[in-house]
Amino acid sequence: MFSEAGTLKSPSGATLALRHEPARGEASGILLLSHGLAEHSVRYADFAACMASEGFHVYAHDHRGHGFTTAPDAPRGQFAPRNGIARVIEDMRAVRDYAAARHPGLPIVLFGHSMGGLLALAFAQNHAADIDALAVWNSNFEPGLAGRVAQIVLAAERMLKGSDVPSGILPRLTFGAWGRSIAGRRTEFDWLSHDAAEVDAYVADPLCGFDVNVSMWIDIFAVTFAGASADGLARLPKSLPIHLAGGDEDPATDCGRATLAFAERLKKSRLEDVTTIVYRGLRHETLKESRALREPAIDAFACWCQRVVAERRRAPEHA
Repeated sequence: MFSEAGTLKSPSGATLALRHEPARGEASGILLLSHGLAEHSVRYADFAACMASEGFHVYAHDHRGHGFTTAPDAPRGQFAPRNGIARVIEDMRAVRDYAAARHPGLPIVLFGHSMGGLLALAFAQNHAADIDALAVWNSNFEPGLAGRVAQIVLAAERMLKGSDVPSGILPRLTFGAWGRSIAGRRTEFDWLSHDAAEVDAYVADPLCGFDVNVSMWIDIFAVTFAGASADGLARLPKSLPIHLAGGDEDPATDCGRATLAFAERLKKSRLEDVTTIVYRGLRHETLKESRALREPAIDAFACWCQRVVAERRRAPEHA
């Protein structure tokens, strides 16, 4: 089952906690999941089961500094002392290659939530030939001036106390601010979902909501700005299908406005197949909303996946 952890040794030196939900019936594709900040891949078990029922072999791993993945240079809350994003992408490549070797010839869809979406885009920009479609959910590629100020703050923190310690300021500017934005909030993490049980599960999970080191925050803002840059977007194949989703009550994406703005960036870069949906009444974790709210989003995504893998399998190189 998906919740049972195996391990995969990455060329980066990390031992990746790896999960797999096998496709039900005849397989139509592979879905790779990239989780968000301060969480882990076990939380995607229900989504993995849904997509497995659609004929997808689903794979997910815990990123460096998260969950059950271990690496000598990546304690919890840190990708690596240097070149953190490169190490993370190396790990993602190892999982991709492992899945592709086990299921040769199947189209590959890469899905990322929040921070995982930032990393998924970076992977696509560095290894475009290794995937057939990209999904980015609840990610903010539009940090603007506030993001540049955050980078200055982080540089100051690194100079004053080092990069291998938790940031004292960024949690207040991100998680804290998003929590305060929810009127009548019951917990500081109500910004994640309307579903109280899911919020409580996150709060109670010792592998969620932990402090993030200065170096990881620096890496996150660097990959955010690089991913949305003209040079970064120019590295994506124009025909790559991209699925963007967000919620209009998600403070982490400026209530979905960042999702829409990023879609415009993609279109201006002449990406030919961009699907964008901002769902009404959803907060940050689309996949952890109540069943009535999340099921339409998952159903729409499954339909998109079936469409793009069918098109890819009909293409000459997959004939």
